[in-house]
Amino acid sequence: MGTWDVGPFDNDTAADWCGDLDDAAPDARQALVRDTLARAADTTDYLDADIGDEAVAAAALVAAQCPGGEPAHPHYGPKQPVPDLTDLRALALRALDRVLTEPSELLELWADSDDDPWHTTINGLRTTLTPRPPGEQLHRI
Repeated sequence: MGTWDVGPFDNDTAADWCGDLDDAAPDARQALVRDTLARAADTTDYLDADIGDEAVAAAALVAAQCPGGEPAHPHYGPKQPVPDLTDLRALALRALDRVLTEPSELLELWADSDDDPWHTTINGLRTTLTPRPPGEQLHRI
């Protein structure tokens, strides 16, 4: 099926990665998320779409635990409990920044999309992951 929508879990690669996360031992899940984010963030040459899709899904799991974060997709996201990932916020931001920086296959694939809903999704994750000064509230419209 490939990709069916613009959400972080709306593609086969992300759904398969979430299955791998479910299959991992509970004490290995945080490391799997960290390693996935680092693999994308640390790529200096061409970023393959599969690595990008996995990183976006991993970043979405971190964002889900932040104030204003959206929960993981109920069907395509992980089914098993996810440990506290909030200490991975900075790494998740770096991974998303890399996905949005050339050369990135995901960036190329979504370049011609109508009204650019994919960028809106990624930027929404970035907003959620960006720490706010104490006392500042997140306002959703």
